[in-house]
Amino acid sequence: MSPSLLHIARAGLYLSLFYAFYLLVMRRTTFFRLNRVLLLLGSYLCLLLPLVRLRTVTVALLSEAPTLVGVEGEAAVAHASFPWQTVLLGLYLAGMAGTLALYGVSAWKMGRLIRKGKAEVREGCRLVLLDEDIPSFSWGRKVVMSRGDLAQNPAIFTHERMHVKCRHSLDMLLFLPLQLLLWWNPLVWITREELRLLHEYEADEGVIQNGIDATQYQLLLVRKAVGEHRFTLASGFQHAQLKNRIAMMLTTSSSRWMRYAYLALIPVLAVFMYACNPTKNNKIPAPAAEEAQTEAPAPEVQQVAPETVQVTLPETEETLKGKKEIPFQLVDVKPEFNGGDANEFSKWVNSQLKYPEQAKKDEIQGRVTLQFTVGADGVVRNVKVIRGAHELLDAEALRVVSASPKWEPGQQEGKPVAVTYTFPVIFQLR
Repeated sequence: MSPSLLHIARAGLYLSLFYAFYLLVMRRTTFFRLNRVLLLLGSYLCLLLPLVRLRTVTVALLSEAPTLVGVEGEAAVAHASFPWQTVLLGLYLAGMAGTLALYGVSAWKMGRLIRKGKAEVREGCRLVLLDEDIPSFSWGRKVVMSRGDLAQNPAIFTHERMHVKCRHSLDMLLFLPLQLLLWWNPLVWITREELRLLHEYEADEGVIQNGIDATQYQLLLVRKAVGEHRFTLASGFQHAQLKNRIAMMLTTSSSRWMRYAYLALIPVLAVFMYACNPTKNNKIPAPAAEEAQTEAPAPEVQQVAPETVQVTLPETEETLKGKKEIPFQLVDVKPEFNGGDANEFSKWVNSQLKYPEQAKKDEIQGRVTLQFTVGADGVVRNVKVIRGAHELLDAEALRVVSASPKWEPGQQEGKPVAVTYTFPVIFQLR
């Protein structure tokens, strides 16, 4: 998976944890404005947390993986793998485009309806009145409602005015980038609905604080509950979850001390970040080489690939021991085999290997890891098995590598140096 898609996936995991904390601790409190701020900031924080690493991860340098040819001169057949990353990226971008189109259509319909009405300035907002019976809504500093609702139910205008005063439309605009990036995660849509519900709680609270009778207002909500909610961006009077809104009006205000419970989110996120960044070994295997095929008496696959390369300072083989090794990337001139790099040696080994007959009969497979030294004179010495698979496979790998022709030695500061290779030979039956 590409780094970008992996980052988005991790952000989705963090959002899941944050939303679970919101449901357990924050949702039932009456700190509507604080919950709004934390819901927005927490959602964006979940998008940034994958960039933070609590543990240091070091990775050893790897040499390039070779391109192998088949044993006995037969060319390897390249099997093109299905481009999963391209398909996933295409689906992801299509989802983003679809989400953006959904909100674009909603904004276009809302703008067309606003242009049909007559606007006037009233109590700090632009009131757009229409002759037709429509569900009221607000967007930006505009309140759109029918003339009949304004005359018969002034509490509706007060409710929509509270949306304008609290700038709830700004919340929806700020949340839109999160929906575009995490459109595939159902929790981002649920979180958006929770944010809209907080808007309704806050607007309902403002209506009651303006002196409107709570019982009459609740009855008005029930009468208007059957109305259609048209626009995904706007805040509307006939918002869903009417039962929750009425229950919240009857809820006693939360204790101020309850706000300190929100601090528990910090260690929860820290533990989750720590768990998502496990300690990694600083030595990783070389990339898997392509599969090579051979027409031996029994089907077989033989692979070879260099792993890590380390260079020693001494110029002669006798002084190798006890000397400090320097990183491969600091070598001035790397050893060469047959005029090429380690890939050429991999091809040569692949052409010389013979799968032991007894190992074929017993279906023995495995990976033999060898270590050898290309001396300052280019001769391969000190070939040994540092991790074997089976004595038959080990012996064959030793035989081939020990018979290596001379290399062109590596150089450091203009002088030949001895280079120690860790080299895997993979025996695999087809």
